[in-house]
Amino acid sequence: MSIEPRRRKARILATLGPSSSTAEKTEALYRAGADAFRVNMSHGSHQDHRAVIGHIRSLEAKLDRPMTILADLQGPKIRIGTFADGPVQLKEGDRFTLDRGDAPGNSARVGLPHPEVFAAVEAGQRLLLNDGKLALHIDSADSGRIVTTVMNDGELNDRKGINVPDAVIPLPALTEKDRRDLDFALDEGVDWIALSFVQRPDDVAEARRLIAGRAALLAKIEKPRAMDTLDGILELSDALMVARGDLGVELPPQKVPRAQKEIIQLARAAGKSVVVATQMLDSMVGAPSPTRAEVSDVANAIYEGADCLMLSAETAAGDYPVESVRMMNAIALEAEADPEFARHVHFTRTMPQPTTADAMASAAGQVLQTVPCAVVSCFTSSGSTARRASRERLPVPLLVLTPNLETARRIGLLWGVHAVHTRDVSDFEEMVGKSRRMALRTGLAVAGDRMVVMAGVPFGTPGSTNVLHVARIIGDELQDGDRQAGLGMAF
Repeated sequence: MSIEPRRRKARILATLGPSSSTAEKTEALYRAGADAFRVNMSHGSHQDHRAVIGHIRSLEAKLDRPMTILADLQGPKIRIGTFADGPVQLKEGDRFTLDRGDAPGNSARVGLPHPEVFAAVEAGQRLLLNDGKLALHIDSADSGRIVTTVMNDGELNDRKGINVPDAVIPLPALTEKDRRDLDFALDEGVDWIALSFVQRPDDVAEARRLIAGRAALLAKIEKPRAMDTLDGILELSDALMVARGDLGVELPPQKVPRAQKEIIQLARAAGKSVVVATQMLDSMVGAPSPTRAEVSDVANAIYEGADCLMLSAETAAGDYPVESVRMMNAIALEAEADPEFARHVHFTRTMPQPTTADAMASAAGQVLQTVPCAVVSCFTSSGSTARRASRERLPVPLLVLTPNLETARRIGLLWGVHAVHTRDVSDFEEMVGKSRRMALRTGLAVAGDRMVVMAGVPFGTPGSTNVLHVARIIGDELQDGDRQAGLGMAF
């Protein structure tokens, strides 16, 4: 069964879990439109994750196409203790205390085994429990007790999570579990590490030090306090995620769309990938079709220019994982086919940096406005040229040729990119010929089409992109060159 070349620009990141962890389901998700796969380290054992990663790499070998794997670390979780007699019902106006005690709780108190919370909060702030379903107003706080007033009726059960939206909790972004999971993921050769509950740039700096270049780093923005230092977090990250789950718990719901737009705009301006995640097609966890509101939500993220959209429970634990990917693919194709799409996606201005490479990427977009071309091609070792060109949101596919398999895998989260892992080239003419052949072989162009080729001379010098060339694709390209080269292509 062949795969048609994907002309969709926005990428789809699918989470693998109980509903999709077999080799057969992983391949079905890819064929339905998934471009990259997320392994959620919050659930399952290392043995489970190793099997899932193995399925992805086997699929990569089977289809001879680079596959992108993101390992998502759990991050610190703040949870209350247990209750003596099961769930308690709290009523608006009740007094409720959180303390350092170990005794099981009741309707008046519960233990909170996190001394750092007691040190950080103060009167007038809020505590949110059970994914924000229960809100508490802090009346007083000291090193041993937090006395609150219940703000709404709700049930509270053992070990429910607690969010502290109005204070920065001095918790490390990497727990001991995260460090073990990070070592495991890097040993397994994943391409991206997602860092959860980032609050400040120092959190990212510590993770980057431990990763030491063995994977790219994505910072998940799910704490309001992260918005205060977003520039610093972005500078130290390779990508950002709009993690709307916890962000939507700690921020008032009406503020989340604005935060999403701000994060997307900043990441795009910096030329870094941005992923929008959580509850994109949530109703499809248990239904074969989404709500109209969910379809609009997905489409809006695409119009805003997000590089990638993520499916969580929809593909990990839902009843319709393949259908969810197929639906997201269909929504993206429909949005991108809109005659007004280019106007929407270029609403965010991405000014080029004063470099030759940025000038070439910007010029490629200008060439496409004058000369009809089917594809833009570039050759890169590090992926830098691909990131610069992707930032321009070009109206045609971006064919990226690289001799580095690691690079081919990592750029799978970039908007509009179609990576080809190929042998190195030695001169400009060889690169032009290879670009023509790959454009034909991937189905991104046909004989007679024009293409734009971005190149750097001399070859082998990172960041030296300084040539823009318009080439005509001729019909006998495939009779030459790489027929026996064993190339890998990611559509």
